Amino acid sequence: MDKIIKNPEDRNLQKELSQMSPFEIKGTLIKLAERDAQRSTATFLNAGRGNPNWLLSFPRKAFFLLGQFAMEEADRNKFDYDLGIVASPTEGGMAKRFEEFIDAHSDDVAGKVLRHFYTYVTGELKADPDEFVYELVDGIIGDHYPTPPRILKYTEMITRDYLRWAMGGGDDRTEYDLFATEGSTAGMCYVFDSLKANYLLKPGDKIALLTPCFTPYLEIPELSEFGLEIVEISANKVEKDGYHDWQYPKEEIDKLRDPSVKVVCVTNPSNPPSVCLSPDVLAQFVDVVKNDNPDLMIITDDVYGTFIKDFKSLMYVLPYNTICLYSYSKYFGATGWRVAAIALRPDNVFDARLAKLSAEEKKALDKRYSSLTLKPGKLKFIDRLVADSRLVALNHTAGLSTPQQIQMALFSAFAYLHREELQPKLISMITHRLENLWSPTGFKLLPDPYRAGYYSEIDMMVWATKFYGEEFAEYMRKNYEPLDFVVRLASETAIVLLNGDGFDGPEWSVRVSLANLDDSAYLKIGTAIRHILDDYHARFLESLKGK
Repeated sequence: MDKIIKNPEDRNLQKELSQMSPFEIKGTLIKLAERDAQRSTATFLNAGRGNPNWLLSFPRKAFFLLGQFAMEEADRNKFDYDLGIVASPTEGGMAKRFEEFIDAHSDDVAGKVLRHFYTYVTGELKADPDEFVYELVDGIIGDHYPTPPRILKYTEMITRDYLRWAMGGGDDRTEYDLFATEGSTAGMCYVFDSLKANYLLKPGDKIALLTPCFTPYLEIPELSEFGLEIVEISANKVEKDGYHDWQYPKEEIDKLRDPSVKVVCVTNPSNPPSVCLSPDVLAQFVDVVKNDNPDLMIITDDVYGTFIKDFKSLMYVLPYNTICLYSYSKYFGATGWRVAAIALRPDNVFDARLAKLSAEEKKALDKRYSSLTLKPGKLKFIDRLVADSRLVALNHTAGLSTPQQIQMALFSAFAYLHREELQPKLISMITHRLENLWSPTGFKLLPDPYRAGYYSEIDMMVWATKFYGEEFAEYMRKNYEPLDFVVRLASETAIVLLNGDGFDGPEWSVRVSLANLDDSAYLKIGTAIRHILDDYHARFLESLKGK
């Protein structure tokens, strides 16, 4: 690592570094960029990670005001006034006191948010007022284990409404079972672990990955404990006129027709291209499942779906086959909250495949889950996820912390109730940043209704060829490592981007996060990208002089 900082253009070290995850390479790039910023007038700009620089303040303010009410409820019965030892709040009459509390704060934004929230849940969702307020108070105080451990009762009802809108459910009123998790990364681990524990994925089985994709989906199947065979379904093909559209050609989706492909992992919209599956691709998925691979298990990670108007998740296109992971980290600016949900329809292929296991496998699983129920064979897959998340034996202490669940409920309700105002503003914000990024490059940003724009993946080889020809592109391939581009950006302009090939994207692509910097920063990044490309071309021209 120290050598590459001293000599950033050392090709051997770049080759070694490129074997690592781009998120691990980022640390080295940051050191290079910080050093350049210290030695020059350049401003350190890190567009390497997707942590947004915005957050939704109103549901957070409501959370803290709710906490104030909850502590007033707890203070009603004190054991020791001097040390603040109080009794757990009790449910009786709590709703009336809550109504009086929010009336007293009716001039505050937080009070208005809580009033809207309370009216929606007790009115539209027909919640029992005392029971609902008690869930809020007990949950935000965090003085009991999560009950039920999968997700709190009213938090699930609220989150269902939000996810139905966010994932394109329309008028579909199916009550999906939800499991609240510590971010979608935890959800991802739980799903893979339970598939393995329940013999739904065995060593040597085929798992399909839609690429480019979030790097853990590339790395987890290769771990020795899974030992899976990876079938890559790639969107890297350059389409007509030499541009990427980041959709999946029919011949790629057709790989899923093989019934030996047990699972397919989808990031939708994709990461880094940040493009959702088109209606044609969704239709191909439906055709594959209906005609060739009806037992295909689909894992879809749809965290960026809310950045596309009228987004449609596979959970509503192929609901029987799909388990959906959704995280609140990006839309709400809440990466530190670690809140997410797994959604699975009550009738689903996962439970159907459990029913088809061999007698020997069923016997082993009955023993695994025998401490939970007298009829372990009837335990649903989503409940097995919960149990497996705590190695079964600690199922009684499973579940996302209750304060996190209450914030998740407030996030869900706020975004759902203000969906017509909120979504266009967030989409407009990242679209403006995307335009700022591309405008100084001279590259052509094609209109695309399926683009989320949370990230931008730029294939430098496409633009090297279009601007300066195939001979120059071949010169770059022959004389430089693909990682060299992001290394030079860091060491010469103090800008950190990630290498797109680390996400199984094109070798010479770079990933830019449009979420974590101010608008003007992207003008600087776009300018620097074009400058580095032009500098490669200047070196190419210099090399021709000696011929």
